[in-house]
Amino acid sequence: MENLIKDNVGQPAYLENLYRSNPVEFADAFHVVYPEIQTELTAQIWHERLRNTPNEITWGTSKDWIFVAISALIVAFLMQMPDLFSISHDFYFPRNMAFIAMPGIAAFFAFKQDLSLKSILPPLGILLFSVVFINLLPVGPMSDTLLLSCIHLPILIWLLVGYIYSGAQLSQTEKRINFLRFHGDLLVMSAVILLAGGLFTALTINLFGLIGIKIEDFYFRYLVLSALPTVPLLATLLVQQNPTLVSKISPVIARIFTPLVSLMLIIFLLTFIYSGKDPYNDREFLLIFNGILIGVMALLLFSVSESTKDAASHFQRLSLIILAFLAIINNGIALSAIAFRLFELGITPNRFAVLGSNVLVLVNLVFVTRELLGLWKGVKGLKDVEASMTRFLPFYALWAAIVSFVFPLVFSFH
Repeated sequence: MENLIKDNVGQPAYLENLYRSNPVEFADAFHVVYPEIQTELTAQIWHERLRNTPNEITWGTSKDWIFVAISALIVAFLMQMPDLFSISHDFYFPRNMAFIAMPGIAAFFAFKQDLSLKSILPPLGILLFSVVFINLLPVGPMSDTLLLSCIHLPILIWLLVGYIYSGAQLSQTEKRINFLRFHGDLLVMSAVILLAGGLFTALTINLFGLIGIKIEDFYFRYLVLSALPTVPLLATLLVQQNPTLVSKISPVIARIFTPLVSLMLIIFLLTFIYSGKDPYNDREFLLIFNGILIGVMALLLFSVSESTKDAASHFQRLSLIILAFLAIINNGIALSAIAFRLFELGITPNRFAVLGSNVLVLVNLVFVTRELLGLWKGVKGLKDVEASMTRFLPFYALWAAIVSFVFPLVFSFH
C-alpha cells in the first residue's frame, strides 16, 4: 500500500479508489509515507482530509447494505438448516459453524475490493473441499480426530479470510499486520453491537412478559440464533467505513492489559511453583494451562501489532518483552509436559496435535522476543518486529490443514 501511494500520488482518482477499498490500511500507510511526499499538493490535501476526518458515522452505500442483508438471510438459513431438514444439531453445528460466519466476511472483502474470480478461486476451492470433507467424516460418537478437525478448520478458514482481506497478497508483511490490526477494531465493534443487542433482547422479552406472552423460546431459537453469526459481518462493514471510530480504543486496551497480564502471569508462575502442582500427570490442568498460553499468545500478537502502529513508549515495549518471556516460560512448561505424556503414555491424535501447535508457538515466540529485544536496544526496526510476528501465519495454516485433513486418515478416524 505504501508503494502504491507513493507511485500514484499525482493521480487523485486512483488514490480515492485505493482509499475506499480499505480506509484503515490506506490511512496507516499514508501517514508512514507522508514525510516523503509532503511536497506534493495531492498529498497535502489527503493529509488534511485524513487528519480532519469528520466525526459523523459513515453508513456505507446501499450496495453495501444489500450485500449485508443478503448475507444475513443466507446465514439465517444455514443456522436453521438442522430444523428445516431434520439434521442432528450435534452433527451439524460442530462441523459447520466455521463455514457460516467467516465466509461472509471474506465475501465482503472480495466484493469491496472487486477481486477477480481467478484471485478467489484458490481459497474458494479450499473452502468447498473443507465443507465436503468435514461433513463426510464418519457419523458416530465424537472421535478425537473429528474434534481436532472441528477445532482447527476455523483457523484455516480464518487465514483464508486474511488472504481475501489482503487482496490475494497475504505474503506481504504489511498486509498481514493490517489483517491482525483489523481484528482489534472488529472485536471492539462486535462487543458494542452484542451489548446493544443484549439490551434490546432484555427490553423486548420483558415488554412481552408484561402482557403475559412468553417469547423466550421463539426469540432465542429463531431470531438470536439466526442473527448472532451476522454480528462480525456488520461490525466489519462499520469498521471499514469508519476507520477512526474504534481505532483508538484497541491500542488503549492493548496498553492497559499487556502489563496487567504480565503481572498476573508472574504471580501465577510463582504460585504454581509454590503449590507444587504436577502438570505432567494432571490432564485437566495441562488443558487449562494450554488455554492460558493461547490467550497470552493472542494478546501478545495483538499488542505488538498495535504498538508498532506508532511510537510506543519504553514502558509499553518493556511490557511486551516481559510478556513474551513469560509466554516462552509457559510454553516451555506445557511443551515438556506434553512431550512427557507422549513418550510415557503413547501417541494419540490429541497429544500429537497439541505438541505440534506448541512447537510452532514456541518458535514464533522466540523470533518475536528476539526482535523485540533488538527494538529495545535500537538495533532493530518496527518492520522487523512485524515481520517476525506474521512470518509464521502460513505455518499455522499448514498445521491446521494437516490436523484437519490428514489426522483423521492417519489415525483411522479415532
